[in-house]
Amino acid sequence: MRNGVLDEQEQRLDVHEGHAPDAAAHGVLRTEFAFELPRGYVDGDGVVHRSGVMRLATARDELLPLYDARVQENAAYTTVVLLARVITSLGTVPAITANVVENMFASDVAFLQDLYRRVNAEGHTRIAVTCSACQHRMTVDLAGGRLGES
Repeated sequence: MRNGVLDEQEQRLDVHEGHAPDAAAHGVLRTEFAFELPRGYVDGDGVVHRSGVMRLATARDELLPLYDARVQENAAYTTVVLLARVITSLGTVPAITANVVENMFASDVAFLQDLYRRVNAEGHTRIAVTCSACQHRMTVDLAGGRLGES
């Protein structure tokens, strides 16, 4: 981390220095990742839902939104449809739909987009960071982070 920004080089160092993800180290493919939304989804009754699970995306998850009329009308809607497909649970919300994702705070959607990229490209939610005060290197899990925390 440099000036509070995590860089891709430090992420690569995590892999090249032999800090393989736990699941990969044990020959098990991890397909679901728990997360904690920075702000939380507020349902119609005012209940805040923060804890959830996202699963790995399949090719089908990325292809099917392309046939969705809302995506064909507005490509930016792809994120909403895609996240609704891969989030398997969120608090006590009975079903994760595009409507649920549409009504999340923008900071939570940005968090989920980053989580989606990490789990599908890298297979884990951890990142190597360096303390700016003491230069100590460590690994943190971004899935449970709140705004301003890791």
